[in-house]
Amino acid sequence: MPTLIESPDQPDVIALIADLDSYQDSLYPPESRYSLELASLKKSNVRFAVARDDNGQAIGCGAVVLYEGYGELKRMYVRPQSRGLGVARAVLALLERSAGQAGCTSFRLETGPYSAEALAFYARAGYAPCERYGDYKEDPLSVFMRKDLASTGL
Repeated sequence: MPTLIESPDQPDVIALIADLDSYQDSLYPPESRYSLELASLKKSNVRFAVARDDNGQAIGCGAVVLYEGYGELKRMYVRPQSRGLGVARAVLALLERSAGQAGCTSFRLETGPYSAEALAFYARAGYAPCERYGDYKEDPLSVFMRKDLASTGL
C-alpha cells in the first residue's frame, strides 16, 4: 500500500478527514477536540501522509506539525475496513521519518480516553503518557503521549 507525503486538499482525502471528524464527533464534545482544519494542514511546517489502497483511494492519513525540537502528531485516521492491515503503522513510520529528517527529537500527541484502539496503537509504537504541553488546556478528555525519536534510530 503506497504511503506518501501528499497535499490534504484532494477530494478523497477531504472525505477521509470528514469521516475522522464524524467519528470524533461521536466520542467527544467540540470543546474537547483539537483538530487542525484543512488550511492548517497545508502550512509549511506540516507534513501530511496519505495511505492508498490498490485502487489509489485514500484509506488512511496523518499529519505531523513541526515545532522546534518536536513534532506533534495530528489527524491520524484509518478507514474501519482497512484497519488491521498495517496502514496506521505505515503512516506513522513515514511521519516519524519525515519529522526526524527535519530535526525533530521527539513526537508528542493528544488523543482522548475513549479512543481505545488509538491508545493501544500508540503504546505498541513506543509512545508513553506524558505531561500536558503546548497550548492545551486542562481537560479530562485529553491524554498526552510522547516518544523520543533518538531512541528509535530515526
